[in-house]
Amino acid sequence: MKKKIAAVLIAGAMAASLAGCSGELSNDYVTVKQYKDIEVAQVLPEDVTDDEIESEIQLRLYMGEEREDITDRPAQEGDMVNIDFTGTIDGEEFSGGSAEGYAMQLGSGAMIGATEDYKGFEEQIEGHSAGEEFDITVQFPEEYSLNPEMSGVVAKFHIVLNEVYTTQIPELTDEWVKENSEDSETVDEYREEIRKFCVEQKLATEMQDAFMEQIEAEKYPEGEVEEQISEGEAYYQQYAVSMGADLETFIESYMGMSMEDFDAQMKESAQNVVKMKEAVKLLADKKDLEPTEEEYQEAMLRYAVMAGTTDVELYTESVGEELLKDVIRQDVVMSYLVDNCIQVEQTQSSSDEESVSDNGSADSGSEDTQAE
Repeated sequence: MKKKIAAVLIAGAMAASLAGCSGELSNDYVTVKQYKDIEVAQVLPEDVTDDEIESEIQLRLYMGEEREDITDRPAQEGDMVNIDFTGTIDGEEFSGGSAEGYAMQLGSGAMIGATEDYKGFEEQIEGHSAGEEFDITVQFPEEYSLNPEMSGVVAKFHIVLNEVYTTQIPELTDEWVKENSEDSETVDEYREEIRKFCVEQKLATEMQDAFMEQIEAEKYPEGEVEEQISEGEAYYQQYAVSMGADLETFIESYMGMSMEDFDAQMKESAQNVVKMKEAVKLLADKKDLEPTEEEYQEAMLRYAVMAGTTDVELYTESVGEELLKDVIRQDVVMSYLVDNCIQVEQTQSSSDEESVSDNGSADSGSEDTQAE
């Protein structure tokens, strides 16, 4: 799970490329050719769907959930639990069968279900109280696609039930909006506020690609490219095992490329990650963009919720605080670049001339102008 989450964050950092007109910044590792007036494809409010707005609102509501610990009764279906578990087969621990601080909702079906001879994983936690330790026995499905070698296998799990609790997600009301927004007082106003936020997020995604084009690597910090390659290979190795294949077979059969091409792409991606990280650190330092500790904590909560938990400490530990801070710092820098970019209007016909606007949309019907 740790490597999967980390790989997702790394993939976001790898999705990167810059273009425009401003002074250079440089240090021992990178040169940023331009960081202001970078041209990116224009994003309009109508480019944001209602589903995207609702998804962002639900994320924010979930960030404000209220939790109530249950200590006066055993766990039951619908409760949230936090557990440590260790899985064994014939007395031996197996890969992927152990975790600490794992949070889930009983009855969600996230874990191994019941079979004819054994109750399900979650079902056997019901009836136990916080603080208890106990053992359960489950059977993997007869056709277990995630790892065919485990199909039908009987496994034992030692469970430590750390916590039992319930959560209450607030409702979107005018009262909630007034308490949680600095700019809106009603639900309708808040939806428009979120629409603007989503536009900025889409622009930030465009900016990652544009920014990479403005970065030139002078050299790489010792060992960092190799570390990125190692983490990437470990992720694909883990995925290959889950598919019941070795890495080379997985790369050639499932990804359709040779190991030589895979290694070359891994190296290029790793170099891009390190290059982007150094450029972001440079810009954050020169333009005083480093987030405060409070801003880091707020952003960490957001990422934790996106990963399905409000336990920021556990999430940060599983992902790695340094990696998470790198991603958050990059978010802040991308926001700065978006605030100083030039949006290029995308015309319907290739024969039409492009018009641009500085930090906004071009006026329709007006002559095309180039921002200086």
